Amino acid sequence: MKELKIGFLQQHNTADTKDNILRLAEGISDLAKRGAQLIVLQELHNSLYFCQTEDVNNFDLAEPIPGPSTKFFGDLARQFGVVIVTSLFEKRAPGVYHNTAVVLERDGSIAGTYRKMHIPDDPAYYEKFYFTPGDLGFHPIQTSVGRLGVLVCWDQWYPEAARLMALQGAELLIYPTAIGYAPEDTPEEQQRQRIAWQTVQRGHAVANGLPVITVNRVGRESLPLTPSNWRGDSAAEETSPSREKMEGILFWGTSFVAGPQGEILYEASTDEEESIIVELDLDHSEQVRRWWPFFRDRRIDAYNDILRRFID
Repeated sequence: MKELKIGFLQQHNTADTKDNILRLAEGISDLAKRGAQLIVLQELHNSLYFCQTEDVNNFDLAEPIPGPSTKFFGDLARQFGVVIVTSLFEKRAPGVYHNTAVVLERDGSIAGTYRKMHIPDDPAYYEKFYFTPGDLGFHPIQTSVGRLGVLVCWDQWYPEAARLMALQGAELLIYPTAIGYAPEDTPEEQQRQRIAWQTVQRGHAVANGLPVITVNRVGRESLPLTPSNWRGDSAAEETSPSREKMEGILFWGTSFVAGPQGEILYEASTDEEESIIVELDLDHSEQVRRWWPFFRDRRIDAYNDILRRFID
């Protein structure tokens, strides 16, 4: 039996980037001392979720890879002998930025990177303003603890991404995430969205016979008041967002680990920080695939139309 102890940090974030990073470091230290071999962090964990607004000053948060964060978290990986999945705002070149996951090997080196492929553009999730779509494709990252199929947030709604990782030998599907409730939605709609979000990822686990690890942030992050979104004068009253909408995103937590049959092995709170270790039997995926040989029965000769945008 190939056992793997996976740790994750479900954390709230503040505008104090240094404090966010130091709390992450403390959490990584604690998880490592409790036996974690692989530690997964949430999406864009160093800062507030800045994509709630379109503000060119937010590009100052970006950094190169390798850069300060890969060194900081790489040093922690080496110090504690763990593999860490990070999520960074990458400055690749002038005017070219990515939402990039970086996997750090336990010797502190970069095992591999993944640039988020699916980029949303929804109210309060204006990611297309900041991120160039990824160009590295869907490829698992080989590490000392296994082949990791690392994807990021919006990617989690796309079965094609999960399948391509699985077809290339991923042993786990991992999703650093930042998603939450819109204040204007009813409580019933909010819960439907949260449950759909978890359900589709459990479906990826079932369809591919692989465990899924999803780590979301938690807590409310208020939308910053800037000239671009709230001038605060009567002339702007009719065109500016309502004060209700200025409340920002309430991130719904619910970080979870699902097994290869979609079974929930652990589900975190919707409103509290958590530091959790879950033990996985990676060999169980092979047994599940023998019972449910979906890969054997795929009709690869009949799927050409999947490459079309829409079939008229």
